[in-house]
Amino acid sequence: MRIDLPVVEVRERKPPWLKVRAPGGPNYLRLKRLMRDANLHSVCEEAHCPNIGECWEDATATFMILGDICTRNCGYCAIAHGRPTWEDREEPERVARAVRDLELEYVVITSVNRDDLADGGAAHWAATVRAVRRHAPRCRVEVLIPDFQGDAAALTTVIDAAPDILNHNTETVPRLYRVARHGGRYERTLELFRHARATAPTLPRKSGIILGLGEERDELLATMRDLIGVGVSILTLGQYLRPSAQHLPVSRYYRPEEFAELAEAGRALGFTHVEAGPLVRSSYHAKKQADSAGTAVRGAEPAAVRGAEPRASTAVRGAEPAAVRGAEPRAPISGHPRSEPTSDLL
Repeated sequence: MRIDLPVVEVRERKPPWLKVRAPGGPNYLRLKRLMRDANLHSVCEEAHCPNIGECWEDATATFMILGDICTRNCGYCAIAHGRPTWEDREEPERVARAVRDLELEYVVITSVNRDDLADGGAAHWAATVRAVRRHAPRCRVEVLIPDFQGDAAALTTVIDAAPDILNHNTETVPRLYRVARHGGRYERTLELFRHARATAPTLPRKSGIILGLGEERDELLATMRDLIGVGVSILTLGQYLRPSAQHLPVSRYYRPEEFAELAEAGRALGFTHVEAGPLVRSSYHAKKQADSAGTAVRGAEPAAVRGAEPRASTAVRGAEPAAVRGAEPRAPISGHPRSEPTSDLL
């Protein structure tokens, strides 16, 4: 007689340094309730970020706009994918009011990929940044953007809304893009930063890489050099954690001391700030990263590097971010075929 046994998923044992306390403090519960009441999404929840307890307890969150369904299906990402039907023109105002009510001094905004929209959602992005400016004028805004499928005009739309930090995650080394970043292009990522540098030379640029997908050390260092070459000044390095058995397996777990060594290597290459650690994600300690890059608190005196040329058509209200030394204009993003987390995400 044949007996069908249930399929049991065997969970891999993670190293002890990856264990975190379950969230549940009063600020965490308050922020979660605010998110539900305002019908807002956060990448903290959607991407299963391990730092959600720490960040939300500190009244810090990364707002995710344009819905919670991504048009791409990256091999490492926990965010749901499919055909989005969601569009909410009131969302920018709700995000801005939430930032105001929480009295945030620094906010990170990200989104799913919306390849179904003609501009990739760029106009919605710009509206959200400007709404935050109206409701919380002293709050600094970091945008963790998708690649907009190489659309230079879409990227310029976001830059013209005057964010304080422009962040786009590289995620992995070029060799692994085909298996990890479905729809993404490594050269498109570099072109995004080139265009940002040409359009807004004083706007600090930031990127993140997740480790443990199978990259080699020399590939990782080469990618870091590429990012320096296109004017990225802030880098985050964190451990890939497999969201489910349907996602890419973890190639290996990096030890904390390895992250410390890679951070030192990054600083030696020229990054202004490197945030590296097993639990680091793109928006983790984002305010501290921005401070190290020299962005000023809104309404305070500017922290711009002396001699920096003004941004092209992107005047920031109240203060100019510090310039990245040695930034030279490059050609804008070319018309790559439409096809890339998210932030980031992270």
